[in-house]
Amino acid sequence: MRVVVTSEARFRRTPDGAVWTPDGPDHGFWTRYLSVFDEVRVVARVQDTDRAGETARRVDGDRVGVWPLPYYVGPRQYLAARRAVAEAVAEAADDRDAVILRVPSAIGTLLAAGRDRRRLPYGLEVVADPYDVFAPGVVGHPLRPLLRRRFAARLRDECAAAVAVSYVTRAHLQSRYPARPGVPTTAASSIDLPPTAFVAQPRRGAVPVGTEATLVTVGTMDQLYKGVDVLIDALARLTAAGRPVRLAHVGTGRYQPRLADLARRAGVADRVTFLGWCPPGEPLHRRLDAADLFVMPSRTEGLPRALIEAMARGLPALGTSVGGIPELLAPEDLVPPGDPAALADAVAAMLGDPERLTAASGRNLARARAYSRDVLQPRREAFYRSVRDATTRKGLVRSR
Repeated sequence: MRVVVTSEARFRRTPDGAVWTPDGPDHGFWTRYLSVFDEVRVVARVQDTDRAGETARRVDGDRVGVWPLPYYVGPRQYLAARRAVAEAVAEAADDRDAVILRVPSAIGTLLAAGRDRRRLPYGLEVVADPYDVFAPGVVGHPLRPLLRRRFAARLRDECAAAVAVSYVTRAHLQSRYPARPGVPTTAASSIDLPPTAFVAQPRRGAVPVGTEATLVTVGTMDQLYKGVDVLIDALARLTAAGRPVRLAHVGTGRYQPRLADLARRAGVADRVTFLGWCPPGEPLHRRLDAADLFVMPSRTEGLPRALIEAMARGLPALGTSVGGIPELLAPEDLVPPGDPAALADAVAAMLGDPERLTAASGRNLARARAYSRDVLQPRREAFYRSVRDATTRKGLVRSR
């Protein structure tokens, strides 16, 4: 049976027909569905380009194909391309396909509506909270309040109609977007941590007094919801208070020039390094291992993969009290979102307490083990089987 999976990732297609991602889920990510299904079709936006780029990784390959949608960025371009996108989505899955929608997603909503009209089943992977994604300070679109209500209501309706639902959180998203009673559900982060992702022992020791500490954060700069602007403000406050701290940011995005200018105006441009995209695995591990403290100042989150990866390295961490972050960090390691003063105070307090750093390292490493590949993959497979079985019960199995 083929499974059709929608994605909000944006891919590139070279003249030879190969599909690439500069910084998103590559072929290895999509092969997880092959543990239950025979073939995967990824439905996503694809932009034709002459070359993939030096850091690009292949998306399509053995038993994984990409169904290209017209390329757009942002609500305005989506509205202009909506008819063409809807037509392409309508052709992406036939009646015999199993369908899994990674939501919230405008693309997923289009396919869900078509399946609902034809009384066909679909499963959901809920990876974020649209109510928080459109919170004040996260998106500056003039229709933000309307979009917030509409997308949250749509996700509630989709969860109520799905035949199986997988959530990246243990409880947060489940409470806001419940499935129907009796529908199979599971909690399974999208992260995939092999044994090599984990350090053997927690960190011990502290940052010596007077030594310049290194903060690290990981995330996209395509929007400001990751709160990098708040972290830069906090860094300036720490510097003014005489606490020597540096910041390394891993990630890319269109707001990088704006954030670099913010660092310049705050007088900390020489203390902020934008490292760009970093390949997963050993290259990212080196970046995390070189830091003293991981900081996730997000205004909104589902369950942040970057934070779990840092925890698996035994890295002490601070995060905001949004989304699924409180499911990962202890209460004393949480700060309010959008509050640079509170964040600066928390960083100073953490770096100044060797016992707290050691305790946080051990606690984070232990919690990260709950998100290892060995723990999560059986949950994912149970979810996939639920979607497959619901499709089979319709008598719509694709013959091979």
